[in-house]
Amino acid sequence: MVRLAQNLVRLPSRGGIDDYGPVLGCVESWLTERGLPHRRLFGADGETVGLLVEVECGRPGRWWTLDACLDTAPYGDESAWTFGPTVGDVSDGWLRGRGAADSKLAASMFCHIAESVQRDAARLSGGLSVLLDVDEHTGHFGGARAFLSDERARRPDGVMIGYPGFDQVVVGGRGLWRAVLTVHATAGHSGSSKSVVSAVTRAARLVQLLDASALPEADERFPLPAKLTVTSISGGSGWSVTPDRVDLHVDVRLTPALDGSSAAQLVRSVVAQLDSELPPPAPTQIEEVACWPPFRVPRDAEPAAAILAAAESLSVRVTPKTAGPSNIGNLLAGHGVPATAGFGVAYEGLHGTDERAQLAQLPLVHAVYHRTVLQLLSRPGPAQIPVV
Repeated sequence: MVRLAQNLVRLPSRGGIDDYGPVLGCVESWLTERGLPHRRLFGADGETVGLLVEVECGRPGRWWTLDACLDTAPYGDESAWTFGPTVGDVSDGWLRGRGAADSKLAASMFCHIAESVQRDAARLSGGLSVLLDVDEHTGHFGGARAFLSDERARRPDGVMIGYPGFDQVVVGGRGLWRAVLTVHATAGHSGSSKSVVSAVTRAARLVQLLDASALPEADERFPLPAKLTVTSISGGSGWSVTPDRVDLHVDVRLTPALDGSSAAQLVRSVVAQLDSELPPPAPTQIEEVACWPPFRVPRDAEPAAAILAAAESLSVRVTPKTAGPSNIGNLLAGHGVPATAGFGVAYEGLHGTDERAQLAQLPLVHAVYHRTVLQLLSRPGPAQIPVV
């Protein structure tokens, strides 16, 4: 597992920057040598967005999916690294380099689990897919989208995402609603004697109104509150011009108490208040760019129950967690597929400098996932409980 992960880390695969051919070819060679069936997944424009491994078992039953990304975050300031981002070595028990933690070590581990399942396939039920996304760090999640829309792929009853982190398994997450708000005003000269309410002034007031918005608190349905954040403001072109346009990025984290339509209505009402207070030459525009639902898999529903049971049987203390940040689980929830994430090895430097993954915990993490998969493939059953 470590050797394959090292080979993957040594191949640059930064999302939207590097050619994914070498890293995909490395995995494809490994899979071909072991006779594991696999094929590439393609996006709407024909670009490769993922690699799918499918192992069908000897008896009918449910299908389950292990998911890890092969693309990575950018390196950032390489001069700040104390080792090369693609060094791929092991030092003091740590696998070092970009993607070691997120998520090339998990990709290697999941490929090895698929190999094991193939050896035992005759006595097992259903099947196992391994999805290796190369369009995750772009934010497009093209591999997951292609997998869900692929008519040839077996629809999973649940997905386990191989993000790192040893103490917790993520069984839920806040959703998101994102929009670009465009504030308009009349352009003018900053030195003019004529009073002009600039787009910057209107944008500043909009931020105040958004920050003052009342949002639902956490309740018995979901342990985290909704959250609204203005994450970007851009506009203006110099010292002497009062700008006629400013763009704001608004990120709303959703819960069952504030869904996407409620978030949209909240922002529309705030925009209407702004336009009433400071009348513009053109109405403030709202361009919705993304909406993912919140999700939460009950701890007694699969695949969460199987992971927690497998960990307990191996004396690994793992607690279920509902996360503030969103993940692919939200995308899957929108398709009615329950997902877990975030159980893996300990790590440092995720998306930052000196990324590395601790190997001491790898045997236990592998054992938990392997036992989980065997449990799930050993008991055919009814349709999965819908994700909340």
